[in-house]
Amino acid sequence: MADDEFTLVVSSAIRDAFTSGKVSTPVTCMDLLLSLIASKAMACSSLRLTDLHRLEIALQSLCSRWEHGNLTLSRENGVLTITDVHLGNARVDMVNSRKRKRPPVDEEADSAAGDDADERSSRSITHSPPPSVTPFANLGKDLREVYAILQRATAKGRLLAERFCAPHGTFDPVCSYITKEDCVKARRESSGSLNPSESTSNICDRVHFKPLIRPHTDPSLGHCSYLNTCYSEPTYAQSPSIPPFPSGSATRVSLPSGLGAGGRGKEKAPCRYLHFEVDWDEKDSQAMDASDTGRKEIQRTHNPFKLEIGMGPDGKDMQTLPPQWINCDLRRFDYSVLGKFHVIMADPPWDIHMSLPYGTMTDDEMRAMPIPALQDEGLLFLWVTGRAMEVGRECLRVWGYTRVDEVVWVKTNQLQRVIRTGRTGHWLNHTKEHMLIGVKTHVDEAGNLKFPSWANRGLDTDVIVSEVRETSRKPDEVYGLIERMCPGGRKVEIFGRKHNTRPGWLTLGNQLGPDQIFEEDLAVRIKARYPERLASTLG
Repeated sequence: MADDEFTLVVSSAIRDAFTSGKVSTPVTCMDLLLSLIASKAMACSSLRLTDLHRLEIALQSLCSRWEHGNLTLSRENGVLTITDVHLGNARVDMVNSRKRKRPPVDEEADSAAGDDADERSSRSITHSPPPSVTPFANLGKDLREVYAILQRATAKGRLLAERFCAPHGTFDPVCSYITKEDCVKARRESSGSLNPSESTSNICDRVHFKPLIRPHTDPSLGHCSYLNTCYSEPTYAQSPSIPPFPSGSATRVSLPSGLGAGGRGKEKAPCRYLHFEVDWDEKDSQAMDASDTGRKEIQRTHNPFKLEIGMGPDGKDMQTLPPQWINCDLRRFDYSVLGKFHVIMADPPWDIHMSLPYGTMTDDEMRAMPIPALQDEGLLFLWVTGRAMEVGRECLRVWGYTRVDEVVWVKTNQLQRVIRTGRTGHWLNHTKEHMLIGVKTHVDEAGNLKFPSWANRGLDTDVIVSEVRETSRKPDEVYGLIERMCPGGRKVEIFGRKHNTRPGWLTLGNQLGPDQIFEEDLAVRIKARYPERLASTLG
C-alpha cells in the first residue's frame, strides 16, 4: 500500500474511531493502532502491528492538514501521543460520548409559530455550545505539574527498589519500532532530518529484532502468533523443556501438531508467518558497555540509604547455598527426609482436560500430595490455570492452608506484545496464569488467621508482566517476589526442571539428573533412607 493511500485509510479510520467513542484521548500511537486493528472495520483490515512507524508519519502529516478536523500531538520519551482531537467545528467529548438529550419542545406552540420557530430552532442547534473538552486538555500548567509529580515514584518505593536491586541488571527494554531500520526512520522524522543516508548509528540503545525470511516465509501474512515459541521454529526444538535426543538415536522429538501448533503443524508443513531474531552486532555491544560503565559509576556515587525491613525467619543475612536438587518420582518420594521449609512453590502438572506435551496427575493424586509434612509455619505459592484454579483452592484447604492472595502473570511474546493466541483455554485463549498464595492455617484465640511474623508484606504488586518461554516455564520475576517476602529461610520448589534450579532453593522433579545436595544433614538423611542414590554432596 502506497504512503498516500495509507494516510487516507488512517484518516478515515481515526475519524470513525473517535466519532463512535471507541477511542479516547490521550492515546498513544501504539494503543491507537491496536484499537484500529481490533475494530475489524473494513478500512482497517490491511493494518498490521509493523505499521507503527507508518502510522506515526501519517498522523504527523494529518496534524497539519486533516480534512475532518484537527489533531494535537505530543512526543515524550520517543512515544507519540494524540492529546486532543477536534472533529469539524466542534471538539469531541471523549469523556462522555453519550448523546445529549434534546430540550423538551412545546409542539402546539411550535406548529403555531410556523417557519419562524423552525428557523430559530435551526439557529440554536447550529450555535449550541460545543461539548466539554477532555480532562487532560482542561488541566492548566499548575495542575499538569501536579499530575506529573503524582506519577513519580515515592521515596519509599525508590528505597525498596534500591534495597532489592539485583546485582546484575537483566531487563533489556525492546524498541517499540522492532527493527533497526524503522527505529532510524522514526528518529530521523522526530529530529527533522531529511538525510536518507544516515547510518544505523542513530538507533536507540534498546533491543531490536530482524525478520527471519526463509524460502517458505510469506511476509504478507504478518507475524506468527507464537513467534519464537512456534512449534515450527528450530529454537523451540532446542528448548531445555524438551527431553534431549537419546544417545545414538536420530529419532525426532514428538511435538504437538495441528491447529494452534505453528501454522498447520510441525509434522505437516513449516510455519509461513514471519518470525524474528535479535538483531545484535559489535556496535551494539560497544554502546551497551559504555552505558553499563556510566550506570556503574552512578551506582558507586549514589548515597546508600536503606529502608529497614524484615530479614526473614533467621533475622539476619544468611549465606546463600548454591542450587540444590533431587531427582525423584514426586508421587512416591518420602518427603519426611526433607525437613521443614519456610516457603514452598509448586507448579503441578494439573489435568486441565487438554492435550499437553507432558504427563499429568489426577485431582486425587494432587490432594494426596504430602505437602503438610513440609511446613509447620510458612507460605505456599501454587501455580494454577484453567479448571485447576478451583482444584488448586480445594487442595489448599485439604493441605491445611488459607488462601490470602494471588499473583497474575500476564504473558508477553518475543516482541514484548501481549499474547492474544494462547495454547490453552476451552472458551477463550489464555494470555495469563495465576499463582495462589496460601498461608499455613494457624488462628489466635479470637479465630483470626496468624501470619508469619517474618514475612514482609506490601512490597510487590500482584501482577507480573513477562515473556513466555518454553512450555510450562514460569517467569524468573516470581523468585524475586518470593525472596523479598521471605529473605533467607529454607525454600523448596516442587515439580521443577533444570532451568528452575537457583541459589537458596531446593528443587524436586523427575527431569533433574543426578542429585546435588549441599546441606550436610539433608544429605545424611537421604543417604540413610535411600542408600542406592548416588548424590553429589558438597557440604
